[in-house]
Amino acid sequence: MDTAARREQLKEALVDAALRTIAADGLGGLKARALADKVGCAVGAIYNVVEDLDELILLANTKTLEQLETILSMAIQPGEGTDWAVEQLVALALAYLDFATAHRRQWRALFDHRTGEKPVPDWYRRDQERLFAYVERPVEQLRPKLAPAERSLLARSMFSAVHGLVALGLEEKLQFLPPQTLRQQVVTIVTALGHGFARGAYGAAASGGPSPDW
Repeated sequence: MDTAARREQLKEALVDAALRTIAADGLGGLKARALADKVGCAVGAIYNVVEDLDELILLANTKTLEQLETILSMAIQPGEGTDWAVEQLVALALAYLDFATAHRRQWRALFDHRTGEKPVPDWYRRDQERLFAYVERPVEQLRPKLAPAERSLLARSMFSAVHGLVALGLEEKLQFLPPQTLRQQVVTIVTALGHGFARGAYGAAASGGPSPDW
């Protein structure tokens, strides 16, 4: 095995070890020395294959995004029209809730990790964009006259609403919500928003506005 292949093998092993650590202990459990011990390398060898722990966390989060995308893709059903679009948004929202519930530490790592002043890499943003595309298609059915940039922002606003509800429900920041109650709240809110979009009850999103990050 040549040097490049060994470096890639070590990088994959470190990403997998980081993902397992996050799933078991959260971001707080991620330490360079422990990761090195898990994969059988020196601590310094980590920084031969990734720039720093920030990059390693983003690579592990990418694996989480891939898992989430698999769950979202299973919620997709063929169709068109307003009723289909609203049902699709509800199905995607419930799939997101189910993923967050089942993989809570990985899900939290998507939002808890901050890179400080360093910009988020383009490759990571592209992974995020793929997931937003699942929301954009039903939104397009509800508001077909929106410009692409407005539709994209509206899809992100829909995601932000669902994420906020899921986060409050799972982390019990306001009050405890039994799982079935939380699911029903997600269905109620997303259904209302979807039909409101279809009726034009909400103004078009402003082009060029801020886009929510994971």
